This record gives sequence, structure tokens and C-alpha cells, in this order.
Amino acid sequence: MTPEQFAALKASREESFWETAVSRGFCTDDNILAALSARFRMKIANVNSISQQARELVPEQLVRKYRVLPLQISDSILDIATADPHDLDCERTLAFALGRTVRMSLAAPRKILERLDEVYRPENVIEKILENVAGDYDIETLSEQIEDSDLELGANRATERPVIQLVDRIVAEGIQSRASDIHLEPEEAGVAVRYRIDGVLRQVMILPKAAGIPLVSRVKIMAQLDIADRLRPQDGRSRVVVSGNRVDLRISTLPASQGEKVVIRILDQRSTVLSLDGLGLNPDELERIHGLLLAREGVVLVTGPTGSGKTTTLYSMLRTIQARGVNIVTVEDPVEYRLQGIVQVQVNEKAGLTFPAALRSILRQDPDVILVGEVRDKETAMIAIQASLTGHLVLTTLHTIDAASSVTRLLDMGVESYKIAASLKGVVAQRLLRRLCPHCRELAVGQVPERLRKWFPDGSTVYRQVGCSECSQTGYRGRLAITEVLTGSPEMERRIAANESAERIADAARETGMRGLWESGVQHARNGITTIEELLRVLEAPAEPTVYHAHQVPTTRNTPSVAPIDEEPTAPSAPPASAAAIVADLLPPPVKGRVSTLHTPATPFTGASFQLVDEESAIPQQSKKVLLVEDEDALRRVVKDLLEREGFTVFEAADGVKALDEIDRAAPDIVVLDLNLPRLDGYGVLSHLRARPSTANLPVIVLTAKGDEDSEVRVFEYGASDYLTKPFRPRALSARLHSLLARGHSSGGTSGGAG
Repeated sequence: MTPEQFAALKASREESFWETAVSRGFCTDDNILAALSARFRMKIANVNSISQQARELVPEQLVRKYRVLPLQISDSILDIATADPHDLDCERTLAFALGRTVRMSLAAPRKILERLDEVYRPENVIEKILENVAGDYDIETLSEQIEDSDLELGANRATERPVIQLVDRIVAEGIQSRASDIHLEPEEAGVAVRYRIDGVLRQVMILPKAAGIPLVSRVKIMAQLDIADRLRPQDGRSRVVVSGNRVDLRISTLPASQGEKVVIRILDQRSTVLSLDGLGLNPDELERIHGLLLAREGVVLVTGPTGSGKTTTLYSMLRTIQARGVNIVTVEDPVEYRLQGIVQVQVNEKAGLTFPAALRSILRQDPDVILVGEVRDKETAMIAIQASLTGHLVLTTLHTIDAASSVTRLLDMGVESYKIAASLKGVVAQRLLRRLCPHCRELAVGQVPERLRKWFPDGSTVYRQVGCSECSQTGYRGRLAITEVLTGSPEMERRIAANESAERIADAARETGMRGLWESGVQHARNGITTIEELLRVLEAPAEPTVYHAHQVPTTRNTPSVAPIDEEPTAPSAPPASAAAIVADLLPPPVKGRVSTLHTPATPFTGASFQLVDEESAIPQQSKKVLLVEDEDALRRVVKDLLEREGFTVFEAADGVKALDEIDRAAPDIVVLDLNLPRLDGYGVLSHLRARPSTANLPVIVLTAKGDEDSEVRVFEYGASDYLTKPFRPRALSARLHSLLARGHSSGGTSGGAG
């Protein structure tokens, strides 16, 4: 600046020298930013990089008061852009209000104010949005012929070009952002536009209130709804082409106090995984669902609240069944995705094509598999069950909180219990959790809440979300399903037919291996696929006592098989037994002439599960090394405790790869190997061991859940020394260990069986 310019600047009565100098042309924002950056050694901010979390957590009144722009926020630091690096009052106030260290970078005052208006209260948002619309997206609305009279029913601005462009932009942005729904919600300050991405609503803009009526009218025209009727809810559908890809839209309107709310559901088949293998299920859950689909008749239910992915799971099941070459017919309202090779019927109640009417007609079309979009009433339920009893496989959905409650729901509809017992093959209850972004996740150290220590003990590996450009600064990208798979059994059929409670039915299901929703989510959190926070957002941590069963890790209804470490269990419901009797059954009898020290295992099992051998006979003459390979942490701890009390030195591995490493490191005398392992299963471990000269004769006892002849033959073909089927008694395991060690057993000799 020249001396004259500097004198004129000093003589001005403007509030900001910076803005005055730029407005009079004395210098530019870039000149001042470069000088300040060099003088104070501060970074120049990127004002276009503002995280959604920062915008939501930092109050608008504070940032407008101090004229700063929130950029990013983490658990400990708030990054802001400011034009005044000397504003200590701003720094202290924000630090106190948000409980974080404030980190400043530089930006021009004009840019800060412009971005504040865009982020917090965009007054001319339509014009701002439309500035860069051209060339971004190629959008075309596909619809049936619209009568001219429909376009003349009011809200004449709905056909103006800016409004059409704005709606196209909102829809296109939602599709590109992987949103499942777009919400247009009238508020006192304007019309909020929110996208539901990975199950969570994010506000992306607020439109002026005057734009609300033409905006809603334009959406109604797309869906061929009555734009003159703003007092009744309406539902419709539309189809658009975005950048050459067809996307179906389901549109629903609802009159509200501030105006009409519109929800646009995006059905983009490109972003929907129609495969059971792509749903992110745990291996045991996937195996149980595949087992349900082997049925040729009966009813299979998928339950959960709205938006829990029931339709996607049903379609994925149909894709699996379709490979059989069967006739599949669906009855849906609405038909969400069109599937090649499957006949799909759209319910039309105005024309008399209801769920019951469609089902009756379908039964005359020689179907093998029928999908009913939802069982809403007794008539639909009765026809579906009747169809299953006459040789059809029926897939359908219910709205219940868990698997066992589906039976109660059907009873409430008026379906006879004996018909439910005869037809129900299984129930899949599910929820959706957000996946951690693989690009930015990081280990969460010391962040497990105290009340969850029983499921995530010290040493558990859990991750936390961070946020990066790949996940739009949220820390999550995509979703996965957690499930509770109830499969039929004779005992469960008996309890259903006897009108027993949902809790008793759930007990029968757990006896066949069912794990709860909470348990499934804990497994995903421990595997680093999601976070504890996300699990708690979707599910409530169970508080009821844990119930233990003979064949599995302790579970409660909707609780993990990973047993609470420091919690006393209750006795199983049948047969009844006192706590003293259970503890007495668990503990070894005292040795004559010695004082018996009672030692309860960290995760006790009932007497029906484990029967301990006498202490004198249990202790070997010299300590032998046992490698215990089991992926269920709680079961591994219990078996380890039992073996150590018998005098063995026990090493552990939770998957097949770690097992091979531990064998090389510890050189065990014998291996107890589970078959169902992550990374490398038990068969793979056996193959590696028998292929190595150093471990070719190492004794291996296999634990398997299958006791049929084929499984037994396969186990020995892979080189196992012996095997036990689950559930097993410790006496059987102990006897086999001592027998193999005493004989110096090599591979493949004894006949195995369940203990």
C-alpha cells in the first residue's frame, strides 16, 4: 500500500481495516492472507472443507458473534477459520462452550460470512445451488402421460425452470450421496432438506419458506399426485434417469402444521446388495439362513422395524432360491425392485387387488415359492399359512422387535397356535448397523463404557470412527445386518402349540443355537467392522441375567454368547435347580485329607453342560502342553480354566492362522481344535499340520457341532486323531486327552463320538 492509501485507511471510520482495504482496491484478500500467514506462521484455511459434525455441534450464534467458521471437530480439537488471530475472547469462549482446544487458521472476512450464510442460513439458496447445476448431472424424469389439467391445479410456480432444476438437483445429490431417503420438512425458518445416509439423517440445506409450496408441487407432479389437495396424505412413485442410470422413487406426502412434509425413498438397485453373502452376516448366521432356505414348504418370516433391511434380505433369499429353477411369485406394496425371472404383483386396493385376493389367485398359478410383502391382517396370515401347509414355501415380513415375538404377533392376529407350529420353519429378526470406514478408522483405547466391560473386557480390540473424504467426514460408510435366526425344532413346535410365552419359545430357540441381536452386534464390534457407539445407537444393552445352555456360550435373549465375566448366572428354566446345586455340580469334589478351595470358573456352565472329573485323577503326573483353538472367547476361557485345574499348561488361539503360529512357537503336546474358525477353518489347520513333517504326528482332537457320519468320516480323512461333538462333557475331553497322550498317539486312529 502507498502512504496515501494507508493514511486514507487510518482516517476511515469503518469497523474493519481488512474489508475497507479490499473494498477500496488497496490490496486483495490473498495479499493480506499471505502476509498474516507469514507473520503469525498460521495456515490459510480451506473454507470449502466444513464437516457436518462441526456445523451441527458449534452453535450458530457463537460463530456469528465472533465471525469465525467451524471447519472440523474431533473429541479434543475444534478447527476454525478466522480473520482475527488475536481474538483471545473468541478462543476462550469456544473452548469453554465445546470442551475442546481451539485451533485457528486464516480466512478472509468476506469468505467467512458467505460460507456462514450458506452453511447455517442460506437466504438465496436456490440461486446459489443452481449456479453450478449445468453439466453436473444428466437428469431425465420418466413418467406416464400427464394430463394437462393436472398441471393447472394451482401452485403455478411448480413448472418454472428454476424449481424443476432445484428438485432435480436435490434428487441427484441424494442419489450420488448414497441416500436411502430424502426428507423435505417444513419448519418455521424455512424448508429443511435432509438426506438419510447409512440410516442417519443429515441436514444438507434450508430453503426459504416461500420455496416450499412450488417445491412440493413439483415433486407431486413427478409422482402424478393431486397438487391441489394439500390436506390428505398421498403416495406415488416416479422414475428418473441420473447420468444414464434408472432409479425408482417412492414419494409420500403428509400434511403438517407448517406445511406438507415430503419423503422421497430412493430405490437404486446399483447400491443395493441382493446377495446373502453381501449382507455382512456372521458365518454362523449365514449358515442358519441357508438352512432355512432348504425347506420346500412352510413359512419363513423376516422381522424388524421399518427401514431395517427386511425387503433387501427377502430379495437376497429369492436370488438364492431362484437358482433351483422354481416358479416364484411375489405380492408387494409397493414393488420396490424389479427382479428378472420373478413374477411380481403390485397390490392395488382401489381396484380390489388386495394381499388376500392376490394370494388366492397366485395359488392357482402353480407357484413353488411365494413372497408376501407384509402380513398385515388375519386374512393374509391365514392364506399364507394355508399355502405353506399345502406344499409352498412362503417368505414374508412382520413388524416385531425380535424373532420369538413373531409368534405372539401371529396369535394376536387370530391365527391358531397349532397352525403356526406346523407351518413356521424359522424367523430372521434383523437390524442395520453402520460400517466403519476402512480408510480412517482407528483403535479405540480405553473407550469401553464400564457397563459394557462384561462384553468387551480389557484387551478387547475395538475401533472408533474418525472421518475422512471417503466417508464424508462421518467415519462410516455402508451398512451391515445383524440378525437373530430362529429355526424350528420339535421342542419349539411343542411350545408354540401349547401357547407358551415368547420367552419360553426363545429359550427353545437358543437350545438349537440361536444367538441374539445384541450378541451378533458385539461380534461385529469385536471384529472391528462397527463401533460400540453404533451398536448402542441401534440396540439397548441387555440388563437381564444370563441364561446358560448345554451346547453354547451363555446367552440371554438378545444378549451375546460372549458371556459377562463377573456376573453370576441364573439357573436354566428347565429343569429347575437351586444356585447351590448348580455350583456344587460345577466344582470338583474335595480331596480326602485336604482342605478344598472352592474356585468358580469365570464363566460357569450348568451341570448339564460340564461334569468335572475328580481332582485326584485329573492331575497328570507331569505338565503337558495343550493348544486350545476356539473363536468363542467365553467358551475358550471356560475350557482353559478346566484344563489348567487338571494340571495342563494351556495355550490359546482364536483363529486358524494364529493356531499355526502358536504351534510353531509353543510346540504343544496336543491340540484341541474347533472346526468353525475365522481366517482359516479347522480343516485348513489339519491340512497344514499333516503336510509338515514336524507336526504330522501331533495329536489333534476336533470339536464339531455336527455328529453325522459324513462329518465324522471327513474329520478323520483330514487327519484328526479324535473328535467330540458339541455339546460335550469335560470328562469326555479329559479322557481323550489322557488317552492320546499316554499312548503317544499319531494321526487318525480312534473312533470318535459325542461325550
